[in-house]
Amino acid sequence: MGLFVNPDNTAFQTTLNSKIYIDKTGLLEYTNSVINTDNAFICNSRPRRFGKSITANMLSAYYSKGAVSGEIFSGLDISSKPDFKKHLNKYDTIHLDIQWCMMDAGSPEATIDYINSHVIDELQESYPDVALKNTRNIYGALSQIYSATGNKFIIIIDEWDVLIRDEASNKKVQTEYINFLRGMFKGNIPTSFVALAFLTGILPIKKIQTQSALNNFDEFTMLDSGMLSQYIGFTEQEVHELCKLYKTDFNKIKQWYDGYLLGNYEIYNPKAVVNVITRGNFRSYWSQTGTYKSIIPLINMDFDGLKSSIIEMLSGNFVTVDTSSFQNDTVSFSDKDDVLTYLIHLGYLGYNSDNQNAFIPNEEIRQEFINITKRKKWNELAAFNQQSELLLDATLDMDNKAVAQIIEKIHTDYASAIQYNNENSLSSVITIGYLCTLKYYFKPVRELPTGRGFADFVYIPKPEYINDYPALLIELKWNKNAQTALNQIKDKKYPAAIEQYTGKILLVGITYDKKTKEHSCIVEKLNK
Repeated sequence: MGLFVNPDNTAFQTTLNSKIYIDKTGLLEYTNSVINTDNAFICNSRPRRFGKSITANMLSAYYSKGAVSGEIFSGLDISSKPDFKKHLNKYDTIHLDIQWCMMDAGSPEATIDYINSHVIDELQESYPDVALKNTRNIYGALSQIYSATGNKFIIIIDEWDVLIRDEASNKKVQTEYINFLRGMFKGNIPTSFVALAFLTGILPIKKIQTQSALNNFDEFTMLDSGMLSQYIGFTEQEVHELCKLYKTDFNKIKQWYDGYLLGNYEIYNPKAVVNVITRGNFRSYWSQTGTYKSIIPLINMDFDGLKSSIIEMLSGNFVTVDTSSFQNDTVSFSDKDDVLTYLIHLGYLGYNSDNQNAFIPNEEIRQEFINITKRKKWNELAAFNQQSELLLDATLDMDNKAVAQIIEKIHTDYASAIQYNNENSLSSVITIGYLCTLKYYFKPVRELPTGRGFADFVYIPKPEYINDYPALLIELKWNKNAQTALNQIKDKKYPAAIEQYTGKILLVGITYDKKTKEHSCIVEKLNK
């Protein structure tokens, strides 16, 4: 048992001792199924505070020969699987945390030498009969051990990308690290001594330099997490069960922390959910992740259309993004799409792979973006906010004429002539028009399912504003009159979808004429 080679299970046991633990050991069933196959090289990237280190510690506790883990895995999901005991603590395991190694080494430049020397020393202790004295690299040592004994290794690397992210402009460190990865994982020789490799980090592998070093890895990312989706963050069902157990308002947690779409799962930030359940405070915990300051320079780059895209997403809209050109180069971004893709990997944006759309996933992240835009002091955002305040005031005053005029102005200023009569264009205008509601309301719910259809927009005020601001239920129509939109709200009983809401509700019908481009509006108070 060593620090890096065949570690014990202490780290994972500490996680199990915690007040809240969600069983993610089902992941081990997948890793067991790919050991010693072409799919045994896995890179699972996800944002900070999404359980990367816990996953790495779990894998290490399960596979490491230096641990005796039958008891701690007993009763967990993996213990019921047929191959549970077949792989339990049966492998020589190397577990590296590159972030920790870099700090202990004293500098990025000393990190690879530090890792090689310490791991080789521990390998020599484990295999005293294999001469490793003149071996300079881990992969050379592993190759020699395999040749002498036939033993294969499981290699777990946490924060694999820290030198890629933090030392992006340091070519010497980058080159040395990429060569290290190539020696560990690329080619026929590493395939002979690696039974399973599992890398965790924030960034995916696909990068010009690292692609040639690691193109044999299967990637599971925030863009496409495949069959590992349920093991990245907390699923909605898991959060629902936690709320029942700890008597916490599930709907409120959903409003604050839901929003990541991975496969067929809605995923929640685990750190935020645990914090709110244990502390009881609904607020943004995201700034504690350490990525907050790193993205301000990205926003400040202000590529063409970037500000508008963020304003749209702040309002509740989706923005189309091309993620294919992102090369993990965190120094030289090429365009708006590169920045948005990076923000998806960092967890600041959600991503719908079916529609290739990015969006702000929840209230927690929206609050962080508000803080960022305040620091930037965007004139565009200030202008939108000023106009939005006028629109909200007119709506609350039930001033139909003023609401129609303001929306018409926003529609004319914002939408291009080509898309002016597009129904999606009007939807975007509405969300941007009510941008200022983010102070008082949660993120608008679009296409809210009701008993007889879908309400176009629903704005629910935050609890502290429930007595001052009514809920807004908005229906959009074009080439019809506003009364038709209002009648649809009533006829299809849309208010019933928020009947548990105890505050006041305003019904808002908005339409515009395709030929004249005139807008009309009717605002009416719902009598409960």
